[in-house]
Amino acid sequence: MSMNLDEYQKNALATLSNNYDYGDVTPQMMGMVLGLAGESGEVLEKFKKILRDKQGKLTEGDKKELGKELGDILWCVTTTAHLLGSSLEEVARQNNEKLASRKNRDALHGSGDNR
Repeated sequence: MSMNLDEYQKNALATLSNNYDYGDVTPQMMGMVLGLAGESGEVLEKFKKILRDKQGKLTEGDKKELGKELGDILWCVTTTAHLLGSSLEEVARQNNEKLASRKNRDALHGSGDNR
C-alpha cells in the first residue's frame, strides 16, 4: 500500500497526545533532563569520530575531551538529583544496591529495568 508524506503526517498527528500535565516538573528540571540527552549525545558523537576517523585509537586529547563531556553529564545528573529532592550520594547508593542485587540473582545481563 502506497502512502505519501502528507497522508503519513495526517495519520501520525492523529496519534499525538495532548495529555501532558507538567505537575511537579519545573522548566528547570526539564532543562536538566534534556541536558542529559544532549551531553550524552556529545560523548557519542566524539566516540563515533574516534572509531571512524582514528580507527579507535584514543589520544590523550581525546580522553581529555571525553572527560569534559562526562563532567557535563555528571553536572546534569547532580542537578537533576537535587531537583528531585535527592543527592548524588543517594543516587549512587541506590545504583550500587540495584547492581549488587542483579549480580546476586545472576541477572546482570538481559533487559528491563526490574530484572
